[in-house]
Formats: sequence, structure tokens, C-alpha cells
Amino acid sequence: MPAVVIIGAQWGDEGKGKATDLLGSRIDYVVKFNGGNNAGHTVVIGNEKYALHLLPSGILTDGVIPVIANGVVIDIQVLFEELDALIARGVDVSKLLVSANAHVITQYHRTLDKVTERFLGKRQIGTTGRGIGPSYADKINRVGIRIQDLFDENILRQKVEGALHQKNHLLVKIYNRRAISVDEIVEDLLSYAERLRPLVADTGLLLNQALDAGKTVLFEGGQATMLDVDHGTYPFVTSSNSTSGGAATGSGVAPNRIERVIGIVKAYTTRVGAGPFPTELDDEWGEYLRSQGHEYGTTTGRPRRTGWYDAPIARYSARVNGVTDFVMTKLDVLSGLEKIPVCVAYDVDGVRVEEVPVSQSDFHHAVPIYEEFPGWSEDITGARSFEDLPKNAQDYVLAIEAMSGARISAIGVGPGRDEIVVRHDLLG
Repeated sequence: MPAVVIIGAQWGDEGKGKATDLLGSRIDYVVKFNGGNNAGHTVVIGNEKYALHLLPSGILTDGVIPVIANGVVIDIQVLFEELDALIARGVDVSKLLVSANAHVITQYHRTLDKVTERFLGKRQIGTTGRGIGPSYADKINRVGIRIQDLFDENILRQKVEGALHQKNHLLVKIYNRRAISVDEIVEDLLSYAERLRPLVADTGLLLNQALDAGKTVLFEGGQATMLDVDHGTYPFVTSSNSTSGGAATGSGVAPNRIERVIGIVKAYTTRVGAGPFPTELDDEWGEYLRSQGHEYGTTTGRPRRTGWYDAPIARYSARVNGVTDFVMTKLDVLSGLEKIPVCVAYDVDGVRVEEVPVSQSDFHHAVPIYEEFPGWSEDITGARSFEDLPKNAQDYVLAIEAMSGARISAIGVGPGRDEIVVRHDLLG
């Protein structure tokens, strides 16, 4: 059976949890391979809504083993807060596995994240302030704390001392903050060790053994393609690889074991935080999409920036990730519009450009070239087959498919678990 990657094909918040949920009964493992608690998945099951930030959404599906792999940075306090919240609602979380090699977000990472962002002033990136970037920076600088370090106090103390030696100089002399003591960090991290110990495993080994045994493993990316640290709108990106290639490095499963890559796109486009966004709408239509689509961050609560569908971005995502299938979400949000514009290319200094410009400056100044499609007025939340959709909705999907670089295999027509139209088997 295959290893399958689900990634966001825009700037995040596309509804990856819904796609994971769609495949739930056919999946044995769901793996979070990048990011931390700086992104959120919202999953609606019946009348229940679950907002997940650090945990993979597969934790809500019976029979699925959820895994937090080595590419994730973990705020352990947040981890247990999320687990306790699910336990209080009757969710079985006993199967969760956590990689021994995942890095830990500490108090000093959160502090540095907030003070450095404020220090940037007008050049702020729009970080969530949850310590994600500083934790990844320590990982690359080889002064990070890993989950396995919590089980050896001597090693933990040595690593914290090494990390704080420089950081306290920064906090005190540059940012005018108090120094953070080694003891308070060590004591805080050790307080989680015994509860954490039963969850920790060599997850790379276990995932490869699962694939060898014919199990289906789903890799669930945090954030999205345009936020990838290498392939996104740098520097307005996250601190990890949120494209399909990140699933291999973030889990210990080789790339040649990945057979399907499912890209999630909204029927329009949103973005949170600073950075270029060619189709952004600063008018009543932008507010319409925000209100109809309930476009507020699952993790931050911030209002999302909104705009029309951007086909060059979808094509870029299809190419960078090797997308085999797209899942389009929130098509129902467009119901009631008389005309629906779609960005088919850009005007960059008077030149028509069909693809995402490699130059950040060109992309920032790109003006969208739109093609308009007739809208529909019908309520589509009850549609369960493609033929159930109004003709104009069908035509919109087919037009988007033709210009996006991969087939659209499923279409979200509402927030509920079953409010989806399946055109093609996502695993076949």
C-alpha cells in the first residue's frame, strides 16, 4: 500500500484536515512531518468541531495511529493541553507516537520569537510568536533540545546551558530583557518527562516497517507550499519544508516510497501574515469571502487576507510537489456570486507572465490578469456527486482543473465531514 502526502497548495488554511478525514477509514497511520503549533486543522464531525494545532488530524479517526515525526518542533505544554482537551471530549489518544528525534520548543524560544519580531518593526514577518523559528534555528545551529534529551538530565542540562549562553546575552544586552536561568528551563522540561516517555518511539523505523507490512501511511503537511522555507515567498514563510519533499526528511521515509501527493486548494485564495499576495481583495468582495468562508485563523484567530483563485500558484504547487490529485475545498463559499474572477496569469511591468515569477520583487509587483466565469445561486451543500452541482459550478471546477496542473479529485461543498463530492479515488 502507498505512502501518501497531503500538502497545502496555496498559503495554508486550505482544509487539509478534511482531506485527511476523507481518507480516514483507509489509512493506518497519519504523520505530522513539519512545523509545530503554528498552524491549525479544523475538523467537523457531526455537530462537533475540533481545532487541532500540534496533533495530526488522524487522531480523531478510529483505528488510525497518529505520529508526530522528527521534522516537527514540539511545545510539550501545548501537546499535553491538546491531548487533555481531546480526552475530556471522549477521544481516544492512547495510540499517539512521538519521535525521539523531534526538537523541543522551550520558554526561551517563545521569548526570542516575540521580542525579535517586535524588534523588526515595519519589517515584521507575521510570525505567530510561538517559538517555531527560533527552535528550528537552534536545530540548524546544532544547539537544539530533542525529545530524547528529556530522559537524561545531565545531557539536558548541558544542552540548555550551551543554548542559553548566547541567548541570555541577546536578551539582556540587545532586547533589555531578563536572563533566563538554566534551572528553570531544565525543571520545566523534566516535569513532562515521565508522562512523555510512553509516547516516544523510533518513528522512522516504525513507519518503514508499517509500509513493509502493506499499511497505508498518510503524511499531513503543516502550513503550505507558498510558505515553504525554500520554495515559498521568502522571507514571508515558515521555518520548515512544507512541500512534499519535506515528508521524507521530516519522517525518515525515503521519497521513492511516496506514491501519491494530494494538494489542497481552496476555490479562492487566503493568506495569513505579511508577504506578497497578487489576488488580494481589499474591498467588499474580500470581506464577502472572509465572512462567508469564516476566514479566521484556527491557531491565531487573525482575520485571513482573501482573494480570488490564483491558477499560476496552483500550477507552481503541482510542479514543486509532484501533485497527483487536487482536493478543492469551500466551493460552497462562492455560491451566490454572479461572476467569479480567476487569475490566469500576471502582468509584470507590462509583460504577461504565465508562471510564478522567480524574482520576489516581480512577484510582489505582479498584477493579476483575470478571466471571469459565470456563478451560480443554488445551495450546493447537499451535492454528493459531480452531476449534483449546478452546471456553472461544474464548469468552474473543470476550468480550474484545466489550468492547475493536476486533476481535481474531490470537492468540498460544506464544512461537514460528509459534505464532499468525490470524482476520483485519491489512492488510485
